Amino acid sequence: MNKVEKRMWIVVENSSKEIMKKNVLKAYHFRHATKQFDATRTIPAEDFEYILETGRLSPSSIGFEPWKFLIVQNPALRQRLSEVSSGAQKQLATASHFMVILARTDAGYNSPYAEYMLKEIKGMPDDVFELTSAAFGKFQNNQRLFETPRTLFDWASKQTYIALGNMMTAAALIGIDSCPIEGYDYEKVHQILEDEGLLENGAWNISVMAAFGYREEDPAREKTRKSLDNIIQWIE
Repeated sequence: MNKVEKRMWIVVENSSKEIMKKNVLKAYHFRHATKQFDATRTIPAEDFEYILETGRLSPSSIGFEPWKFLIVQNPALRQRLSEVSSGAQKQLATASHFMVILARTDAGYNSPYAEYMLKEIKGMPDDVFELTSAAFGKFQNNQRLFETPRTLFDWASKQTYIALGNMMTAAALIGIDSCPIEGYDYEKVHQILEDEGLLENGAWNISVMAAFGYREEDPAREKTRKSLDNIIQWIE
């Protein structure tokens, strides 16, 4: 590549980067917590697969991927969830796809799940596994994750929000709406999922819900956020 070609390539690359930045910010302005969806519209299978793939590829603390995405399309189960989910009434009735995100309850460094992740998924040989497991144990103990069973679950639940954020952004980039949902009765939703055999004898528990689809109407007002000056402090 000569100097002229290199300069042209840099110009094209910078132009593409600016276009990408504008598209991402446009998606963030487009996205809002959609309360009611157009029930007549369904997300194409390939588009929803793309959304799920961005969730699958999301980062997680020490790479444990302590999540599962339940896609609840069954009308009867949606109705049961609606009865105990005050914050999802309209979404459960109208969303193209409704998701319940589960988090692991047993993601400790010395658990069978940790061994599965490190050996089966990451392919670590025994000697590397032993060293890595010890390092992860030190990390999790320093984070005080074993004070109560709920502490360890809450740590796993935090990771699911990374995947959820990525999926909502991915959806917005292709014009699909979403809504994260925490308005539900934790114990009653837990019981419903347990009755359905979806928690695998306590290995999983509910972290958060999310709805995806197409808005029935645009939001009544522009997005409001605090200014950058209010939320950023540079320490130099």
